[in-house]
Amino acid sequence: MKLHTSTVHGVITAIEDIFKNNRYADKVIEKTLRSNPKWGARDRGFIAESVYDMVRWWKLINKISPSDNTFHLFGTYWLLQGNELPDWKEFKGIDSKMVEHRFNKIQDRATLQSIPEWLDEMGESLLGEMWDSEIETLNTQADVVLRVNTLKTSREDLMNRLAEEGVETYAPKGYKDALVLGKRQNIFKNPAFKAGMFEVQDASSQLVAQALDVVPGMRVIDACAGAGGKSLHLAALMENKGRILSMDIEGWKLQNAKLRARRAGVSIIEPRVIEGNKTIKRLKESADRLLLDVPCTGLGVLRRNPDTKWKISPESVAKVQEIQQEIIQNYSAMLKPGGIMVYATCSILPSENQDQIAKFLASEKGKAFELLEDQKVLAQESGFDGFYIAKLKKKE
Repeated sequence: MKLHTSTVHGVITAIEDIFKNNRYADKVIEKTLRSNPKWGARDRGFIAESVYDMVRWWKLINKISPSDNTFHLFGTYWLLQGNELPDWKEFKGIDSKMVEHRFNKIQDRATLQSIPEWLDEMGESLLGEMWDSEIETLNTQADVVLRVNTLKTSREDLMNRLAEEGVETYAPKGYKDALVLGKRQNIFKNPAFKAGMFEVQDASSQLVAQALDVVPGMRVIDACAGAGGKSLHLAALMENKGRILSMDIEGWKLQNAKLRARRAGVSIIEPRVIEGNKTIKRLKESADRLLLDVPCTGLGVLRRNPDTKWKISPESVAKVQEIQQEIIQNYSAMLKPGGIMVYATCSILPSENQDQIAKFLASEKGKAFELLEDQKVLAQESGFDGFYIAKLKKKE
């Protein structure tokens, strides 16, 4: 593939913004692509994929590159992909044989898989022999998965409609509302998306709403709703009948949920900002179903958010675990006796998952609950994101 100066400069600018200014990769890529509307689909794809790939392999690239000059880092990345470098002055000093020699000398997994050493040690201690395959899988590019909005169309009809427009998809087994794109593309410009016929949502994430066993007419609380993706799925499963309280401590996220609900044809979602313990107390034993999709490290979704591994630390992992336990201890009071609660994370660490459930069940408040089942979804086994989903019942 031939390199072009404008798109390579786009990648360089984005990488410097991410690592020098500590920005989030997805936001930086979005801003970079907006900065030059003349870039075509191919150019935009090159920039997005190159930036994500460089972020993903950042430690490895830095280990092999002749310097920390960003052009040298890009050149090293490009050679590691099996490509040839053009004769540009910016790439002077980079030798393909030297890059290959340095790569072949690396033995340790943390560098080869491009992760912090503390994370490699933690992963191995918590996942044992599963860690090798899991981190290798999490370093691959994620598929684009759609969730069909069954309020507006069926999976078969959407698949056929997209095929007529040249968008090939397939239906993965075990995920009744999911379609996987055969080829990566900007699906948000598709008329079917604008008509509210689908959302982009990983297949593992789609298992969360299904675990709640909702039926039309129920009162459901999605207590960590964020931008509302799982609330929208719940509304579809409930046939837009009943009531869903979509709650979050961040009001701006809920504004996004309102816009998405309008596009999806959903009218039963009521956004509500959590202003403190009073908000929770007022809703005591009011929900038939309660979803706690708690904040987590996000280590199960490294394939789509590779910069996560450079932003978290042992201290932030410990802090998020405190928050998770606080949420399940306090928010569980909103569930009626006989109701079902789902605790979910997009993490693969047992310390954020089954260990948190065990700690809750052993506590005073947890005595009112029983664990019905839990799912530990690893990327290496599912082919999708890593997730944890625990289904608990509040005793009558």
